[in-house]
Amino acid sequence: MAFQLKMNRSAKEKHSNLILALDLPPLEPSQLLSRSINLLEKVYPYICAVKINRHLVLPLGLSNGIQKIVGFAHDLGLPAIMDCKINDIGNTNRVIAELYYNAGFDAVIANPFVGWDEGLQPVFETAKKQHRGVILLVYMSHKGALEGYGQKIIESKDGKLTSQYLVFAEKALSWNADGAVVGATFPEKIEEIYAVLKERVPIYSPGVGAQGGNIGAAVVAGARYLIVGRSITLAEDPENTARSLRDIINECAKNSLED
Repeated sequence: MAFQLKMNRSAKEKHSNLILALDLPPLEPSQLLSRSINLLEKVYPYICAVKINRHLVLPLGLSNGIQKIVGFAHDLGLPAIMDCKINDIGNTNRVIAELYYNAGFDAVIANPFVGWDEGLQPVFETAKKQHRGVILLVYMSHKGALEGYGQKIIESKDGKLTSQYLVFAEKALSWNADGAVVGATFPEKIEEIYAVLKERVPIYSPGVGAQGGNIGAAVVAGARYLIVGRSITLAEDPENTARSLRDIINECAKNSLED
């Protein structure tokens, strides 16, 4: 099944557009594995997917602990996204994508800065072959994103001055990406990028909670999925925190439709 269909089905079944970023503080590998499984057991009814990054991959290893977490997520009906921000030459990118897909991940996040030819083309080809997804990093959630994603550039096709992130949004369309990451900390950027993408490429927004992103502002601007990490993973009661965040997202989405 194609990745977008998996996400649509999961969101509908869970009545949730909340994605858990499984970002944990440094611990012993055995503790990381058990805590990850424990967290998923508690919050899975309230999330539609899980996102994993190098917080877990480096200490646990791809072929052992990570596969267990991904497999457990799948048993709970959750798609798994690898936040690897693929950003190298084409051959290396292809190998990276294959390794993560073979480990069970349903989608990878990739950086459009490296371009298409001998850059991300092999990743998209691998994803298509394996019926997996590619989500493009269009605008990050930290302040320094302005220095790269927010810079002004001259478009090669018409010589006009534009913003780098708008060019990346256009690439998400032309490359048939399965999603676009845009930080919830910048709702004005979400709105601009949504104007390009509409409903054709869903927006995934990290940065809620610890980084100060506002759920309501992100949803109104056009974010479909909200990615939350530390507010859940470090909470005293992650289950109720996830439930509350899911309910807030649903209420904001309902109000946005009514408006």
